[in-house]
Amino acid sequence: MAIRRRKFESIGNTGFSTNSAQTEGGRLTNKDGSINLRKTGRPFWERISMYHTILAMHPLKFLLIVFLFYTTLNVFFATIYIIIGVENLKGIIPNDDILTNFQQAFFFSSQTLTTVGYGHISPSGLWANIVASLESFIGILAFALVTGILYGRFSRPKAYIQFSHNMIIAPFKGITALMVRMATYKNNHLTDVEAAVNIAMHVEENGARIRKFFPLELELKRINSMALSWTLVHPINEDSPLYGMTEQELLDADLEVLYFINAFDDHFSNVVKQRTSYTGKELVFGAKFLPMFHRSEDNSTTILDLSKINAYEKAELPEMVISSVNA
Repeated sequence: MAIRRRKFESIGNTGFSTNSAQTEGGRLTNKDGSINLRKTGRPFWERISMYHTILAMHPLKFLLIVFLFYTTLNVFFATIYIIIGVENLKGIIPNDDILTNFQQAFFFSSQTLTTVGYGHISPSGLWANIVASLESFIGILAFALVTGILYGRFSRPKAYIQFSHNMIIAPFKGITALMVRMATYKNNHLTDVEAAVNIAMHVEENGARIRKFFPLELELKRINSMALSWTLVHPINEDSPLYGMTEQELLDADLEVLYFINAFDDHFSNVVKQRTSYTGKELVFGAKFLPMFHRSEDNSTTILDLSKINAYEKAELPEMVISSVNA
């Protein structure tokens, strides 16, 4: 069967470059939606936003950093109390053992930093009072900052969307289609969900191998509510830049498919966004997704099994009509 090859108009508003393939460094977008990019040319502290970094940090890592910050401050001020003399702290009995003195100064510091002040130990003398006043001031600022960051982390709108591990080429209405499945994994509810898909491919142009971007039209690009899972389907017909490409041609094109999701979250009462990408290595040919929801045993509710979001089985494809993008 002779396949008519067409030219497709590429898009240039993706925010990514269409330069030579020699300038690329791996995938464009990571699986978690972050951009696979490292910036240079300016000092490190000018290239990083601590607020954005802390907001996106893993919860356990965030708690560890807060604990280390708290401990370091206490060690710092305990050392100062040792230097000015623990005899200037009423309630502490000076000891010949430096570790015992440091331990008592450390716990006094923790009480001062948190403004707890049990009253067992109190500063005496000018320098001890100056250090204690400075420490309590820093403690107020530090805990206000940590509280604000904690609130920002908990209140930050997030889509909580889980995508299938793979994208598949599946039979679809007598042809083939590129499919990806997604679902929300929290007890949130998304409405007015919209999806947009672009594909980055390497093509030959004027004797050079360059990367170009093409939009992929979806069978359904918007749904009113995502109560269950949603399979994003791109029919591979004559209007698709994938039309007529063989499996090997797709792999040789070093493709990367970029998915962009916009939705409204009822709980946050705000718009949430999420993105991800798939490379040719994550593409499965000749498969179809298996159902991931079923009735409960008492037929009173629907069970959505998130562990099956990537479950698929082999499927017979019609004749492969998936023409190479020769712009």
